[in-house]
Amino acid sequence: MQISIPGIRVPQTFVRLSRTASICLILLICTSCGDYYRPVALPLVPSQPNPAATNIAVVITGNGSDNPGASSTIDVSGDTVDSQATVGLQPVAAALAINGTSVFVANSGEDSVSQFAPNVPTPVTTISLPAGSAPDFVASAESFHVYIANHGSGTGNGSVSVIATSNNVVINTVATGGSPVMIAETPNAQKVYVVNGAGSGASPSILSINTVDFTTNPPILPSGGAWNTPIWAVVRSDSQRAYVLDKGAGTVTAIDTSFDTVVGSTNSVGVGADFMSYDPNLNRIYVTNPATNSFIALNAGLDTLPVIGKSITISSPISVTALVDGSRVYVASAALSGTAPSQTVASSVTVINAGSLTVKNTISLASVPAATGCPSQNWSELSMAASPDNSRVFVGNCDAGNTAIIQTSNDALVVTIPAPPGAFSPPATKPTVQRPVFVLTGV
Repeated sequence: MQISIPGIRVPQTFVRLSRTASICLILLICTSCGDYYRPVALPLVPSQPNPAATNIAVVITGNGSDNPGASSTIDVSGDTVDSQATVGLQPVAAALAINGTSVFVANSGEDSVSQFAPNVPTPVTTISLPAGSAPDFVASAESFHVYIANHGSGTGNGSVSVIATSNNVVINTVATGGSPVMIAETPNAQKVYVVNGAGSGASPSILSINTVDFTTNPPILPSGGAWNTPIWAVVRSDSQRAYVLDKGAGTVTAIDTSFDTVVGSTNSVGVGADFMSYDPNLNRIYVTNPATNSFIALNAGLDTLPVIGKSITISSPISVTALVDGSRVYVASAALSGTAPSQTVASSVTVINAGSLTVKNTISLASVPAATGCPSQNWSELSMAASPDNSRVFVGNCDAGNTAIIQTSNDALVVTIPAPPGAFSPPATKPTVQRPVFVLTGV
């Protein structure tokens, strides 16, 4: 058969090949429509970020002697309050435990400890302490226990209560033979050092508690044979040394934690020094002395604790914190002027370059009337802490009733966050603010 197209002759062979190709194409289409598995491409959804704050600051505020205080958790990245929890009467100190997932607050006005998650305001667990305990400090460097310094404990001699974090129960109360004003646990969680102040006939003393069985070791005596007014303690990051600040003697003393003996020579920082902070990055101790208007840096690499450079003059320094990277140090100060009851407090933060120990600049915070209930020249008047990511420094200003947030990229005041509303205080027509007394940071 010959197919003819006007003007064109198509060969028979071409026609047969075209028919064969058409049949093959139809068979291929039918086969592809059969009941065969064909892979389906699904989009891969990446893991979503955790909405919880990765760096936080926790600010404890008091609300007078008859009203519950509060705890405010600030998101470091947003400079905003994420949550607020209600704690007990007259909270004074707090600690983050269990890798920063739990807050423990000492309530001195009701012999209790409040426990809660920092980003979840409820529930708040109340842990009762022995009657008359008057807790005044909290410490923990581990996940299993939290230690509470009880200044009173009702019998005249103070104690340290041990709380098991697994069930929030007091499992032991250790008598310290004095009135604890501060405690510090070694990073290796083997010992808790207790600073006993004078009170109820007991002499000031320093001793340690063994965390394995909660027994006490013999009191540690300084080279002079007796402590004057020990007030603060810090522990070196390698857990080999503890350091005690004696306000009355004006000294910082190094203690060998293996044997609980004083080592080296006691270094003088001036009578009246009442706060110190340890910088693990540079292995230094920073001391503030409001009596001599000075800031001192000590070399913790040597047991003689030599002064690094010269002391820096700062008017009425109260507390100090250092950035985690060791680049800068921040010193909070409060200058009191006028006469009672019309006194004014002007607070500020001095920024110091850690490498050269020179003043970088001074940041003014507030000038306000001195608030009733805020201690003068005490670390809780201007409690401060640096965020773990080095981006912020938080200053709880008791007199101003707010928390100042300093941005470290330019060392400038970013914002002040008001404390939660306080109780009505006639003749006030609106609630007063609560008063920040303790600041801590974590992740």
